[in-house]
Amino acid sequence: MKNEEVQKILEHTNQVYEEVAGKYSQVRKAPWPEMDFLFGRYLRKNDLVLDIGCGNGRFYESFVANEVDYTGIDNSKNLIEIAQRNYPEGKFSLASALNLPFSDETFDAVYSIAVLHHMPSTELRERFVMEAKRVLKKSGYLVLTVWDLSEKKEDKPFNVFSLFQKRIDNGDMFIPWYGAKDCYFHSFSREEFRLLVDGCGLGIIDQGEVEIGKKPYNNLYIVSKK
Repeated sequence: MKNEEVQKILEHTNQVYEEVAGKYSQVRKAPWPEMDFLFGRYLRKNDLVLDIGCGNGRFYESFVANEVDYTGIDNSKNLIEIAQRNYPEGKFSLASALNLPFSDETFDAVYSIAVLHHMPSTELRERFVMEAKRVLKKSGYLVLTVWDLSEKKEDKPFNVFSLFQKRIDNGDMFIPWYGAKDCYFHSFSREEFRLLVDGCGLGIIDQGEVEIGKKPYNNLYIVSKK
């Protein structure tokens, strides 16, 4: 995609989340317990932890249950306001994942749950991971998940989103999102996801798929170490 198109998609995605923030937060109030292992295995008491794309703060309780020092950022003003209302004791800030307002090697762990698939080019996906790496301390953990939007296979159920998506190319697609039109998603293959993280110079220590009940919200995950 051309740079102008990439920027338009980024702006449109942000507008979508501003528009649907209230409806989104009504539906997505609680974390998915299927993801609990990603917190319990890699967080230590008093760790400084960054949650990139924290949204309405739905995973806040999963983090603080591990007694960490939590910071959440998102580029949606409306979602950050909801997070602050829901968890007034939490630290939430309006910021871009592509230009994190933190010094190098600030955090013991960096998490981003189901955000990277909104980055509309290979260059921006690399920049996203490199920014997360930059603010991560040496030997710190980077935990990333993306939606598994791949088509039906023999070993997995039918993906209902394939009924509504408008494909562009190279795994790029637009999907209706909480009443908003055409929200951008990138459909990662496991290999593409692995190569992205590996290419950014991070050591992958775990990877797989989180099955979210019977819903079509399965996440591919990668845990890497700086």
